[in-house]
Amino acid sequence: MLVEARREQLAELERALSYRFYRLDLLNQALTHKSYVHEQREPVQHNERLEFLGDAVLGLVISDYCYGKFANLAEGELSKLRASLVNDSNLARIARRLELGSYLLIGRGEELTGGRAKASLLADTFEAVLAAIYLDSSLGEVYQVILRCFQEDLNTALHEGYRDYKSELQEYTQEKFGCVPTYSVVRERGPDHEKVFEVELAIRGRLQGLGAGKSKKEAEQDAAQKVLEALSTTELLTNSSGDPSSPPGSGLNGYPQ
Repeated sequence: MLVEARREQLAELERALSYRFYRLDLLNQALTHKSYVHEQREPVQHNERLEFLGDAVLGLVISDYCYGKFANLAEGELSKLRASLVNDSNLARIARRLELGSYLLIGRGEELTGGRAKASLLADTFEAVLAAIYLDSSLGEVYQVILRCFQEDLNTALHEGYRDYKSELQEYTQEKFGCVPTYSVVRERGPDHEKVFEVELAIRGRLQGLGAGKSKKEAEQDAAQKVLEALSTTELLTNSSGDPSSPPGSGLNGYPQ
């Protein structure tokens, strides 16, 4: 039985999700980490089984949506698009926007090590919440919740000629240099309703490009696109000896190192 204070707290999350639970205990279970269970005297269910189900539900919904909206994409391209949407980093970003960390029930040890902010834990919790919605209602209901949560990402993907430049660049750098690009917001300008983000792209700590967009994700895609386009004329992060650990004196697009 949930105490009134917990019910009121979960009601806040329901409003953020735009979904009202019939069985609030399902949502509470989705927010219960196994580290919390180990410290309780009474038996409590954690969220790992829900996470398993939520992963499948999310994959099905995103696959179905992409299949219907991107009739021109081949199987491989659809797989890349889905992977860019449902990776842990993106799921954690959505979880942070929903402030899932503040609703988590976690053990003392996990609390001390910053568990509420861990990307993997937040991503797993988000999947568990989706499973809870699915079990509480139907596939149609959770489909709508997922579309709302991924609205920004899907709008970006629907742009004509969309390519997942971030994933393409990451595949390239992992293969060539055994690392992944990093992105940092360096500036935000304009009013809230017309804000523009500027992002720097670095590889192995070396600045390689700058992107801009109406969202952080759009700015990151812009930066990755510019770096990929420059690859056709510039040898990324290599010197005359071909050593990727020794980048040249200036980055791509004219940015100094």
